[in-house]
Amino acid sequence: MRVIDAATIARALPFEQLVPALRALFAQGCDVPARQILPIDTPGGEVLTTMLMPAWVVGQFYGVKVINMSPANAARGLPGLHASYLLHDAVTGVPLCVMDGDELTLRRTAAASALAASYLARQDAQHLLVVGAGRVAALLPQAYRAVRDVKRISVWARRAEEAQRLAQLWQAQGFEAQAVHSLQDAVQEADIISCATLASTPVVRGAWLQPGSHLDLIGSFTPTMREVDDACFAGASLFVDTPEALKKSGDLLGPLASGVITAQDVRADLASLCRGEHLGRAHAPERTVFKSVGTALEDLAAAMLVQGALAAQA
Repeated sequence: MRVIDAATIARALPFEQLVPALRALFAQGCDVPARQILPIDTPGGEVLTTMLMPAWVVGQFYGVKVINMSPANAARGLPGLHASYLLHDAVTGVPLCVMDGDELTLRRTAAASALAASYLARQDAQHLLVVGAGRVAALLPQAYRAVRDVKRISVWARRAEEAQRLAQLWQAQGFEAQAVHSLQDAVQEADIISCATLASTPVVRGAWLQPGSHLDLIGSFTPTMREVDDACFAGASLFVDTPEALKKSGDLLGPLASGVITAQDVRADLASLCRGEHLGRAHAPERTVFKSVGTALEDLAAAMLVQGALAAQA
């Protein structure tokens, strides 16, 4: 059984290939049981939380991602989250490879946002604003360039030096990029606003969003997290990666509770978009919002692409 490290995964998952791979599996569908969360006691009284995310395509591949979360790791000088992905033959059950789950997750998350934008962002969208400066944020320009002719990138983060660091990274990659100080001004100017933060209170305000803009929400994957206020959803066309987003994201639970939106206001999920059951953006002035919380289908699609790339090299 092969062990595949982060660098190998990154090389095997260029966004020009990963976005179509996600599109194909969302259109085809696969079996995705509910994720399982296991609290594991430790000798020090801390709780190690393990999340299991399985998915399989009948007769082909079966994969499961294991995510371990330990808030106490910060005091140990360790990351708080570690993930691994185990891919099997779905007929024999033979393990094929174990992959770095962190890199796999980062790249499939950015690719899912780009996939949604291929249906929801204006065709002439060229200005991308990235809100946040973490590892997912760093990948967003490359992902979006796979679906739109992105020419200008702005980045805002709570720590200005982190935004500047990302801008310099993207400049080295050939992008026209700059760190911005006024988030309000940047939101008002951007065609696509992609939020990848761990915020617990709203950072982006609906009053700043312009007609024709596309708002991509990657953070807020728990009920206590919020990246945007309720006004971001008023008058917008709302799309989600899966219906699970309505149960998990504070960004959606808030406006649902206040009556700004209802579950029936969701126009479509990614599967419906990829199958052509909904065409996405209807007209240029339409304001669109996409909320994702992640799904094991995306992990499996990425893992299958890695496996195929390595098999082709053998």
